[in-house]
Amino acid sequence: MYVKILKPLLDRLIALTVLLLASPFLAVTALLIYFKMGAPILFTQPRPGQNEKIFNIYKFRTMTDERDEHGELLSDEERLNGIGKTIRALSIDELPQLFNVLKGDMSIIGPRPLLVEYLPLYSGEQRRRHDVKPGITGWAQVNGRNAISWKEKFALDCYYVENLSFMLDLKILLMTLKKVLGREDISASDHVTMEKFNGTN
Repeated sequence: MYVKILKPLLDRLIALTVLLLASPFLAVTALLIYFKMGAPILFTQPRPGQNEKIFNIYKFRTMTDERDEHGELLSDEERLNGIGKTIRALSIDELPQLFNVLKGDMSIIGPRPLLVEYLPLYSGEQRRRHDVKPGITGWAQVNGRNAISWKEKFALDCYYVENLSFMLDLKILLMTLKKVLGREDISASDHVTMEKFNGTN
């Protein structure tokens, strides 16, 4: 009952409430991005959701489009400016995903939706992360986020799928608030973002 009825209702209620309360803050963030980095304000990208159905995820843009003399994009480190770092540090970039929750593509709590290119690389066990809707935050995010290995992250995702319950979701939500306020585990130790999954790491 929780997964099929109560969880989707709570997802949409929480998403709508947060969007309404945070609308002035979201508007200010959008203006800052526009004047500091230009358009587009939102970053969109296809991601696999439940049952590997592809959807477009929404995030606030955090990187510039700066390129080198050959027209190639600069590294993530070079394109992540001050405003982008602040947006990531406070996890503000994730807030537009509340619209994904309202659309039914995502849940508040669940395994993070990763890149489509990773799909052929998963083992049978790792693919189980797609048995549920992806989330804005999840068990892996509150237990290391980008600071843990892919193997550890997928193990935590599978644990969540096997033990999904209201109490686990509530625990993750409370731990997420603590993590965000403490600005913990934003990046991997030697990367601005998590290094790409190659099927073995």
